[in-house]
Amino acid sequence: MSNMVPMIRFRGFTDDWEERKLTDILSRLSKSSNNSELPKIEFEDIVAGEGRLNKDVSHKFDDRKGILFESQNILYGKLRPYLKNWLLADFKGIALGDFWVFKSINSDPKFVYSLIQSNHYQKVANDTSGTKMPRSDWKKVSSTDFPTPSSLEEQQKIGSFFKQLDNTIALHQRILDLLKKQKKGFLQKMFPKNGAKVPELRFEGFTDDWEERKFEDLLDSKDGVRRGPFGSALKKEFFVENSEYVVYEQQNAIYDNYHTRYKITKEKFDELSKFKLNPGDFIMSGAGTIGRISRVPDGVKLGVFNQALIRFRINPEITDSEYFIQFVRADFMQKNLTGANPGSAITNLVPMSEVKKWEIEAPHLEEQKKIGSFFAQLDNTIALHQRKLDLLKEQKKGFLQKMFVS
Repeated sequence: MSNMVPMIRFRGFTDDWEERKLTDILSRLSKSSNNSELPKIEFEDIVAGEGRLNKDVSHKFDDRKGILFESQNILYGKLRPYLKNWLLADFKGIALGDFWVFKSINSDPKFVYSLIQSNHYQKVANDTSGTKMPRSDWKKVSSTDFPTPSSLEEQQKIGSFFKQLDNTIALHQRILDLLKKQKKGFLQKMFPKNGAKVPELRFEGFTDDWEERKFEDLLDSKDGVRRGPFGSALKKEFFVENSEYVVYEQQNAIYDNYHTRYKITKEKFDELSKFKLNPGDFIMSGAGTIGRISRVPDGVKLGVFNQALIRFRINPEITDSEYFIQFVRADFMQKNLTGANPGSAITNLVPMSEVKKWEIEAPHLEEQKKIGSFFAQLDNTIALHQRKLDLLKEQKKGFLQKMFVS
């Protein structure tokens, strides 16, 4: 196969692509304006790598000066091009900051928009000048030859294909965002607010007030809460290459995965046996990005957890596992634990001795199971849509590699 033909192309097109300089298929616009009646676009308004706006900018008016753009013009962020700030505009406005604004000439706008996302263009655009504030070099980019279909019809086919793919990705993103928003709303309404004895929303058949308990009442009476051992107990000098025993770290709680980096000897494992993790335990990040919690799944390797983690063990006779993890993930608990927004990067965690004594409201086990099951199903739906979205993004990445000539 000729190197001027992409690996994948639409049926009916067989001619080799032509080498064309970027300036043969687009012009770079530079007309400035401070028209206060036109919406303004900044880097922060664009979802990196996805070419969509993260907010409604239709009323974002002010008198700052920038580059004027029209519908079907392309905005490309030249500052730190690896951030992938690009947008195919469908309205007239003003680009503020380090944008290039492109207008297609003798070419299809959607094709050109796809071209600037291809590996070839990205490689050239990221051959930057400057270190702290790297910028794409227009002289390099504009003088580079890019293989391009000579047929406008083939360009339009490619451009429309990627536009439809982008629309599908955006649709799945909206569904995912809506599901996450719905979950947040349910978490707020299915747990009692401060001072209340019942939540705003509950399942049919449950009318009793929730019971006032201490947080520790939900936990195993013998070993409900335990923080990882001091660093001196798990120095790197204790780590070995070949062993069946591993060390669990903060990243396991944050990312809800159980891949491990370090191993210890059986002797060290036995010495630290009270810090062992069992399936069904909960681990919560207790340093840096704190408050993230994960349930230890079946089948994990034998191991201990380090000082950046806090382990919870529940009392299964009065506490449902699914309910407990959703309870800890709820905004009010995260804020109580961290003193800030959930998942924020902070350094202080409320002492577990205080947490154990917190007064909380909790329903009977049967209602807990209903609540836990509801959120488990919602989490599964969210995870399903996340996988679909990730797959679509990977598919787009593959098509960009195979439908353009590198």
